[in-house]
Amino acid sequence: MAGYPSGTNRLYRSRRGEFLGVCQGIADWKDFPVGSVRLGFILLALFTAFMPVLVFYLILAIILPLEPEYREEQRRENRRRSSEDVQADFENLKERVKRMEDEEFDKERDWDERFRKGR
Repeated sequence: MAGYPSGTNRLYRSRRGEFLGVCQGIADWKDFPVGSVRLGFILLALFTAFMPVLVFYLILAIILPLEPEYREEQRRENRRRSSEDVQADFENLKERVKRMEDEEFDKERDWDERFRKGR
């Protein structure tokens, strides 16, 4: 899973899931988008017998352990760190754009001065 130390990639029910956290847990476990996992369960239920898929989902909800609270804290910490990284990248990019604009305007001034001298 992205942002977790190696060796902690276990299958849990997620605390932030919509319905019992099974799909969110599977998505976190395999690093898939949660919408794809939910869509997969829905399509599986529609194109096969509905009850066995529902029973399988409920069995997973009973068997899978609930995600430990420390993992949610780790997720928040990683999210905060990543937003700080984005802010630093934004400031760096802003400085680079300013230098490029200054260079370009200097070239335009240089051409303006050359044309004025020729007149």
